[in-house]
Amino acid sequence: MFIYREVEIRKADETAAQNGLSGNALMETAGRSLFLRIKEILNKNSRILILSGRGNNGGDGIVLARYLNQWGYKVDLVFPFGEPKSDSASEHFRYYKSVGYSWSTSIGDGPYDVIIDALLGVGTRLPLNQSYQDLLKWCNQQHALKIAIDIPTGVLADRGEADIAFHADYTFSLHGFKPSTFLLPSNTYFGQAESIDIGLPQDAKWKIWSEKNVKRTMKKRGSNSHKGTFGTGLLVAGTDEMPGSAMLAGLGAMKIGIGKLVIATTPYAASIIATRLPEATYLHDGLNKLAVGTFPDGIRAMAIGPGLTDEKLIDQVLENVWEKEIPLVIDAGALGKREFAPRKAPIIITPHPGEFSRLTGLSVKEIEANRLEISSQFALQKNVIVVLKGANTVIAFPNGTGFINRTGNAALAKGGSGDTLTGMILGLICSESDITSAIANAVYLHGLCADELVKEQNERSIVAGDITNVLGRVMNRLITD
Repeated sequence: MFIYREVEIRKADETAAQNGLSGNALMETAGRSLFLRIKEILNKNSRILILSGRGNNGGDGIVLARYLNQWGYKVDLVFPFGEPKSDSASEHFRYYKSVGYSWSTSIGDGPYDVIIDALLGVGTRLPLNQSYQDLLKWCNQQHALKIAIDIPTGVLADRGEADIAFHADYTFSLHGFKPSTFLLPSNTYFGQAESIDIGLPQDAKWKIWSEKNVKRTMKKRGSNSHKGTFGTGLLVAGTDEMPGSAMLAGLGAMKIGIGKLVIATTPYAASIIATRLPEATYLHDGLNKLAVGTFPDGIRAMAIGPGLTDEKLIDQVLENVWEKEIPLVIDAGALGKREFAPRKAPIIITPHPGEFSRLTGLSVKEIEANRLEISSQFALQKNVIVVLKGANTVIAFPNGTGFINRTGNAALAKGGSGDTLTGMILGLICSESDITSAIANAVYLHGLCADELVKEQNERSIVAGDITNVLGRVMNRLITD
């Protein structure tokens, strides 16, 4: 599943036209594809209102109306702001009229069972004028199934800002999702969002990481494997006051399949963690030892931050390990605002929006309204991999590509769930050969565990320690030969 910004959608349309696929043909394909999907959720006796704008989004609505009429549905096609003016939409409107189907410029007497929004598409600019606002308020007050074509009117394609917008139950996005599907507050207007294929080649830089991707990239382990095969990770975490952070991260790493784990923590924290995690080994006073240059042999990757508070020691540890050619995961207490000096091995940062706000100097509101672009720019500028946690977790890479993760739910809004994710990322980058899929799979599985847990428990009662209890069951369903 693919994600496209406005400029990329326009380029795809232009490329199609240059290669012989006219706008008229593309609109026909879009309208027909919409019909084939939408008819699955319609009742033949429903009264349907299609609100069509004057551009290409309205043209898609015209083609959809034609197919619905052709198949015997009760359709009112209405142009509340005038007849279409784009070339392709005008051509389809002429054909629509030629076969004798009705249309109007005013909404008829209700009630309607279904309202389909084909008013504005990716070219939307805010604020909407008062006429649009009044119409959208009317739509949202109707007790009808509401369907948006491409994006709900009142929502931008690339950013999350929205004031008054069409409140859809379903949104069917053409060619691919638009970034606003995953941003705030815009994503509250999409309802159930689905992507509709319209026959164009897919070349998006941003994609949704899916179950299919997990199954493709995670396979059963060979019978000749041994613990060295899956790497040794170093987890620098936990204090006397917060031993649980190291425990949760350690469990995440071990349960997802790391070969060996060294936990650098305090003696007191280690004495507590070892009762739950005897499989790990422990570097007592680890933060102090690492700060003066002591470093265990054979480490394949390192994670630092969960439960740590001493910024001076953390900075010293990072300085000492910066030149080591091992992947480095930086989380929680280690996510101070710093310059990221060039480094050969990958750096993965895992902030929540509040931490990312401190790193970027931007407000949480601005970050939530533009998560993809801000994460991508930060990854590019700092040459780091950004895992921006939250609903629709963003994974941005320094080459401009990225993934959106759609697993997970409000059960993860608990202290410690991020520590578990840090451990899971450490575990997979140690034990898997491809760091890109390793990070994406850790994020996906972390969310999927929460989805599994809410099948039997209320999300309020779930705690971070529950995540790894179901991790093995979840992986067993996904990992095949």
